[in-house]
Parts: sequence; C-alpha cells; structure tokens
Amino acid sequence: MMLDDIKRLLTERFGADVITGEETGGLQPALLIAPERIADVCLELRDNPATYFDFLSCLSGVDYGVTANRFGVVYHLASIPYRTQLTLKISVEHGRDTEDLPSFPTVSNVYRTAEWHEREAYDLVGINFEGNPDLRRILLPDDWEGFPLRKDYKNAEYYKGIKID
Repeated sequence: MMLDDIKRLLTERFGADVITGEETGGLQPALLIAPERIADVCLELRDNPATYFDFLSCLSGVDYGVTANRFGVVYHLASIPYRTQLTLKISVEHGRDTEDLPSFPTVSNVYRTAEWHEREAYDLVGINFEGNPDLRRILLPDDWEGFPLRKDYKNAEYYKGIKID
C-alpha cells in the first residue's frame, strides 16, 4: 500500500482533518497527524488488513527549538508482512516551562512497546503522554532536574556532590 492509499484510507475513516500535512523531502515520507487522533490512527493502521502496521519500531520526542516553541513526537511504524514502513509525526506549539509539559495521547494501548519509548521521550525531552500506565524517568535518576535533550537545557555542574560538567 502506497502513501496515497494510506492517506485515502485515513481520511475516509476519520475525515480530512486527521492529516494536517505531509513531508516528502526526507528519506522516508511522513504524514503529519492531528495530535488528538494519533492513537486512533495507529490503531486503524495496526488492525486494518490492508495496512497491518504491526510494529512500532521507534518513537522519538522532538524539541523543535527555543524560537519555534514547538514539541513533537515521531512514530516509525513497520508492517512486517507487507515489508513496508511509515512515519507519522505530531506536534504542538508549547512554552518552555518544565512545570507545564507538552502533552499527547499515549499509543501504549495500541503498541505495548510504546510504554518504554514514551518514558524515554518523557525523561529526555519532557513530553507528557496522557494515559501511559507508568510514565516516569527511565534513564536518569528520579530526582534529576530538567530534560537534557531540550534545546535550552543547561547542564548542572554537580549531581549529589559529584562534578558532572
């Protein structure tokens, strides 16, 4: 199934608003999805016999930079039986306040592996995933301050008395 077929399938199922854009300039084309529909889209793409994207190979949190004030998530789906891949992206404008994190629906109810991928995006970029059953730090200590992959992150000089920078 080609990208145009997937776009048609999604717009017929969810309406034209579900796809907010398309990126075709990279190595792999990507569909930009309305953030609030990402779990529905993933479920459809997983369960539809015409697509059968049965594997979430990667999920990455993205900080688009201080001036953009935009955060996003990139989903790399794979269909093992059809030997094809698909990239989905969602994003929202959001401020830099670490007390009010950008938030997206979890896809862990569609792809179990998303639980840990979402934890990593939370831990390093500071993205909240609504509905993730165990959203907590996965790589850094629980008392770590800040999110090190944010573009405006400032390294701490010390952690528990140990010089780190």
